Amino acid sequence: MSAVFADEVVTVAKVRYLRVPGLAGELALITLDNGHDHTRPSTFGPGGLASLDTALDEIAAHSPAPAAVAVTGKPFIFAVGADLSGVPSITSAADAREIAETGHRVFRRLKESTIPTFAFVNGAAMGGGLELALHCHHRTIASTAVVAFPEVFLGLVPGWGGTQLLPELIGIDAAVTVIVENALAQNKVTPAPKAAQLGMADAVFEPADFLERSLAWAAGVLSGDVAVRRPEVDRTAWDDAISRARQLVAARTRNASPGALRAVELLDLARAGDAGFTTGTAAEDDALTDLLMSDELRAGLYAFDLVNKRAKRPAGAPDRKLARKVTKVGVVGAGLMASQLALLFVRRLEVPVVLTDVDQARVDKGVGYVHGELEKLAGRGRLSPDALNRLKGLVTGSLDKGTFADADLVIEAVFEELSVKQQVFAEVEAVVTPECVLATNTSALSVTEMAARLQHPERVVGLHFFNPVAVLPLLEVVRAERTDDATLATAFAVGKQLGKSCVLVADAPAFVVNRLLTRFLGEVTAAVDAGTPVAVAETALEPLGLPMTPFELLTLVGPPVALHVAERMHEAFPDRFGVGAGLRRMVELGKSSVFTEPGVIDPELAGIDAGDSPLTADELRSRAERALAEEIGLMLEEGVVQAVQDIDLAMLLGAGWPFWLGGISAYLDRAGVSEAVTGSRFLPRGVASLPA
Repeated sequence: MSAVFADEVVTVAKVRYLRVPGLAGELALITLDNGHDHTRPSTFGPGGLASLDTALDEIAAHSPAPAAVAVTGKPFIFAVGADLSGVPSITSAADAREIAETGHRVFRRLKESTIPTFAFVNGAAMGGGLELALHCHHRTIASTAVVAFPEVFLGLVPGWGGTQLLPELIGIDAAVTVIVENALAQNKVTPAPKAAQLGMADAVFEPADFLERSLAWAAGVLSGDVAVRRPEVDRTAWDDAISRARQLVAARTRNASPGALRAVELLDLARAGDAGFTTGTAAEDDALTDLLMSDELRAGLYAFDLVNKRAKRPAGAPDRKLARKVTKVGVVGAGLMASQLALLFVRRLEVPVVLTDVDQARVDKGVGYVHGELEKLAGRGRLSPDALNRLKGLVTGSLDKGTFADADLVIEAVFEELSVKQQVFAEVEAVVTPECVLATNTSALSVTEMAARLQHPERVVGLHFFNPVAVLPLLEVVRAERTDDATLATAFAVGKQLGKSCVLVADAPAFVVNRLLTRFLGEVTAAVDAGTPVAVAETALEPLGLPMTPFELLTLVGPPVALHVAERMHEAFPDRFGVGAGLRRMVELGKSSVFTEPGVIDPELAGIDAGDSPLTADELRSRAERALAEEIGLMLEEGVVQAVQDIDLAMLLGAGWPFWLGGISAYLDRAGVSEAVTGSRFLPRGVASLPA
């Protein structure tokens, strides 16, 4: 196995023996440390597991035998699981099974130890790190720590005991939440207080004296002075919880994620409790072996790498030293999108933010929205009273754009009409300094044309946020023909401060995400116009596991916005982008959805699928996939992005493309669509898939 993980940064298990007041005998403390600073969390590959195994051997041979064994981590980190960087090198099922079985064997030593074992979770505990802690008899956790099982998010399962131990500790319904629901909710983590409330930890201590408090607590447990109480597991709740898990997987993955499906099966096995632990962990070995040798896992790791590495170093971004400081922001418009932007800017930048609009009522409504959202945050304990008052004081409104005179960045979020936006920018340019960055949140219009009549078009940039602004992490940074490096660097710096993942895109129609979604939706609506039943079109793409059906996506985007972008794309590329009659009819009738309730077509839209050339589900899916492959190929030829990885990243973060598909290009490569349409793959073989 050492050859498989040749580049492993080994997490070393260091043992020291401590005398703890109140404890008869020594406590053997294992500290997990990979020798790097906190930017490289401790993980377990074969070398790390071997080191922990050796440490446990040393403790077993120590004389006299210690009174207790405890495991903790280096500062800020307990351990974050298996060393997934070695997974692409695993090329045989035998190697996959060996790493699965080794993890189980080593961790199980803590569970079956005749000497009491403790986990002192001093920082982040994810995946295998959390499983190690669960194998210990008792657990403390630092109040600042977080825990999670991200495996299902990546296309795996918690495979070193997690699916069997967690339900026995916190109950099956809570385990479903942690292992399945949270993972499929963009890998939601559980903070320490909540983890303790669920029963994942027995005590919570502040980080300043965490180790000292944990040692004293352990001594109290062993002396009988501290009682650890855990609720009985309700085994009658199993069927309902597993049913909920299956519904979650069906709703969020369309049952297209092998990892999610296997996780539910393993959780179901855990109903046998400790008596079935050996059977359950053997099933985990089987699941890990299969999944480690799957394309879906490689795809998930490719997607994970994009989000955690490429997103943090945006390709094509200028030197960050060129960025100008932003001490005041102006927002033109006070509608919902503009108000969401103002809220984001004031929360993240904590600088004055001024909204303007055409009348006082709209301005007041926009400012009121921001103030109201801040008050909601304070009500949930996420803002202190002082912070609430300070942030509310930073948000103001005005009818006079002259208030932007000392702004460093002004962003417009007005009606999607080029002439309106040109007029707005002309009015703003007349009052701001020459260095002030002018940004547009347009979703489809030309930023270059928007800036063409200005004295300083070089300071105009596109900042395309996605709705809802506070939730979706993508920010498309649009470089127009004359945007200079200082403006672009400022845009990237601000995007980072706002907590967004930035992708540089050229000023091409609809940029990346909206261009692909519009092409995708266009194929679906064209098929319906041609006679494909709405019910067929709604379910044809389920094998892809997308988070929303086509018509759910249409409702989210809003038919008027979808129609506007479709018309814009039709003007730019009439041979590939049409404007559906059914979509136009929806807008004319003011309909937000095709359905009045799930599966029931709105009577006023009856007949929208009455054409005489229907497609089957397979035909429609094939047509949509081929359209996406064609559009990606054209975007790469046009230089819309630096590389295809940026398209994958944008679709992952802006469109909710599933991680286990590994990005849109990775999926099209594996399905053979890329080569069929463009003549070649988008990614090299072995990237986001098993080596050939």
